[in-house]
Amino acid sequence: MAPAPSRIRLLSEEAVNRIAAGEVVERPASALKELVENALDAGAKRVEVALEGGGLKLIRVADDGEGMTPEELPLAATRHATSKTDGSGLFGAGSLGFRGEALPSIGAVGRLEIRSRRKGADQAWRLKIEGGRLTPVEPAALGGGTVVEARDLFFATPARLKFMKTERAEAQAAAEALKALALARPEVAFHLTDEGRAVLNYVTGSGDLFDARRARVGAALGREFLENSLPLEAERDGMKLGGLIGLPSWSRSTEGQIFISLNGRAMKDRQLLGMLRAAYLDFLPAGRKPGAALYLEVPPERVDVNVHPAKAEARFRDAQALRGFLIGSVRAALAAAAGRSVSLGGGSVVAGPFPSASPAPAFPAPARRPDFAPAPPHPALLARHAAAQAPLALEENATAHLWTEERPSPPPAAEAQPEAPPPPQEEPPLGYARGQVFETYILAQSGEALVLVDQHAAHERLVYERFKRQRKAGGVARQPLLIPEIVEMDALAAERILAAAEELEALGLVVEPFGPGALCVRETPALLGTAAMGPLLGDLAEALAEEAASPLEARIDAALSRMACHGSVRAGRALTLAEMNALLREMEATPGSNVCNHGRPTAIRLKQADLEKMFGRR
Repeated sequence: MAPAPSRIRLLSEEAVNRIAAGEVVERPASALKELVENALDAGAKRVEVALEGGGLKLIRVADDGEGMTPEELPLAATRHATSKTDGSGLFGAGSLGFRGEALPSIGAVGRLEIRSRRKGADQAWRLKIEGGRLTPVEPAALGGGTVVEARDLFFATPARLKFMKTERAEAQAAAEALKALALARPEVAFHLTDEGRAVLNYVTGSGDLFDARRARVGAALGREFLENSLPLEAERDGMKLGGLIGLPSWSRSTEGQIFISLNGRAMKDRQLLGMLRAAYLDFLPAGRKPGAALYLEVPPERVDVNVHPAKAEARFRDAQALRGFLIGSVRAALAAAAGRSVSLGGGSVVAGPFPSASPAPAFPAPARRPDFAPAPPHPALLARHAAAQAPLALEENATAHLWTEERPSPPPAAEAQPEAPPPPQEEPPLGYARGQVFETYILAQSGEALVLVDQHAAHERLVYERFKRQRKAGGVARQPLLIPEIVEMDALAAERILAAAEELEALGLVVEPFGPGALCVRETPALLGTAAMGPLLGDLAEALAEEAASPLEARIDAALSRMACHGSVRAGRALTLAEMNALLREMEATPGSNVCNHGRPTAIRLKQADLEKMFGRR
């Protein structure tokens, strides 16, 4: 009896190439990315890209790089050929890619033509690939560098064309891909045309690396982001982090304004995005995303960029150390920011943290201490960033202050007129309280601006930060109750509280079971004063339920946030001027006080000029 035919068959070389191409070339944007990365690896200082039909009809990438010899051209179009490693290992590869990664993949699904002239050579050469088949190398006309033209993308795999979007959508995706590459390499000029129409034109800037990055970020992410950003510069254990981060009060509903570069490679790594979100955790409302342009450098031997076909993600040898470095650096930059205002229509949201001022009698301001290990940006970097804003005329709707010393309270009125008037005292960023409206909002005057402060939101953040400082210093101060308070609640909610009793005790709240569905509160955090325990325990139970799957640190912070809410000044409480000014001074001394624990702004600034426009005076 004849043996049964084998059910396992070897695919043809053509099929293998097309399957491999499907992993690398998903759409025109991914093909453009691969071709431009090849140009960058060739040392190009200018890259020109032209699209037709959204990139499906034509993608042309011309560069002024080193070029290739006639012997290198067919090798570049061969699978598994490389110029970035000797083959002994994949770690330590520092380039973005190599000719042999993208070219055979694109040539397997489209019509590819490569013209290249090696620097110093007297002749250019041409190679064509159509549906994976190579033609002989032949002479060509080209002044220098390399020109790659990919035509009729996916003509060899027509089924893939059914999954493409409209030509306009594909062109937009290609433009976004080039924008990310341009952000990663500010020292290179980029030009993009679509159907002959100029779409992007990024020129190389002057100055050092910081200036070049700042100019490219402004061109790519927009003036608004640049105006509402903070400079960032940190280094630890061989890792470096630089760039610009958005003010907490300037946020978006999507991650479209987040850019991350890893060792010169634009990334959409989920780990890095998660680290950035964690850094803003206490500063943004739920569902809002920060803006950022981060340039991260990690020693090549500590990162593997070959875990993703398109190299959009990476794997780190010590992800925990990187997480602490990135989160700590971003938070330190936010904490070190001088008083700033984010433009918001006619007014602006005060976007501290603010410089410290002399405390008033009530709400004593705690001594400032570093909350994170990484050092804040150097004052010179902050000054350069602030000075660079001047050409953008930021003072129209936003203000920036760089304070380096304590500012005294306003001096008392002198009994006698001095011979010469003293020099005017600079007012603190939040100014001085003038009154209170609705027993909820503090009205203050700072120079030529009206500042409105939500007293509950502001004090809630201050109490939260005090809780965190006490916990770091060894434990939250607590007070025993003369008469323990019995709180009745849902049985499941009570179980959640009791399950976290050890964590809560470290936060100053001591609870014990008191029968089914009841808890006995024996000690409370001193900062809570006489806050009612029933509503607090109910909120804590909800917070613990929401954070049930979160790490211990997140659960503790959630509990602290809820306790801070119950221990803060409530809306509807009348305050004296001394208490209002004390609250303003503590806000200026507390990192993160520009937003409450839920990410809402705590203060809004309205300039006198804006008020005059509203009343028709201008």
